[in-house]
Amino acid sequence: MAYKSIIFTKSEGVAELVMNRPESFNALNAELIGEMVDAVVRCYRDDEVRALILTGSGSAFCAGGDIKAMHQTLDDDPSVFFRSLVLPFNGFVSSLQRLPKPVVGAINGVAAGAGFSCALVCDYVMVAEEARFVAAYSSIGLSPDGGLTYWLPRLVGTRRAMELILTNRALSAKDALDLGIVNRVVPQACLMEEARQMAKTLAQGPTEAFGKTKVLMNLGAGESLETQLELERQSMAEVSGTEDFKEGVRAFVEKRKPAFKGR
Repeated sequence: MAYKSIIFTKSEGVAELVMNRPESFNALNAELIGEMVDAVVRCYRDDEVRALILTGSGSAFCAGGDIKAMHQTLDDDPSVFFRSLVLPFNGFVSSLQRLPKPVVGAINGVAAGAGFSCALVCDYVMVAEEARFVAAYSSIGLSPDGGLTYWLPRLVGTRRAMELILTNRALSAKDALDLGIVNRVVPQACLMEEARQMAKTLAQGPTEAFGKTKVLMNLGAGESLETQLELERQSMAEVSGTEDFKEGVRAFVEKRKPAFKGR
């Protein structure tokens, strides 16, 4: 598939998915969402990809949905437009969450609306000092999508999440760090270098174990302790059959750094 709205590259076990509509601050339209879904599916299928970076081109990470496209639907039935657009976007968010490989979000600028949701679904979030986060939905009379009401309360608590969504208060990179929304804040000039180094480090890890960990973490908030303990037991038994587990144990006994292969 030839991409027009994203840049997709691979190097040293790391794939990079760059939203590439800088003239619209990487606002999400049908073409961009479709290409993003296709790229994540490629990451699923490619055993050489062991980590993924999600970022945006230009001055923004993602400004959310394309409001100009929304405006063109006002004389018809906007609900038809949203049903057709949000369904594939939900597929993208879900596929990113379920990707059995670590996802590093490199938030290079504003993450608003659905862009905020895209940042939240990443496993490790690195942020440029100039970046900002804002819910933005209610400013145009919409309710949230993309899992914002799923992730944000889990990270900051229901009361704080409600405040951020109702008031559209913009969060600075430091605010987001203090609230536990992001993992690390770095200077703008260093963002991609640092994100690539983090992704490369993760790509050299035990990929199968990372994938199982993602599944367990995603299930943990909704399961009982007893169920979660059983899921952990089953997962550990499965991962213990991988080459990486055997290599990890041998490396520990031999007092050397393990050379994981992702198998």
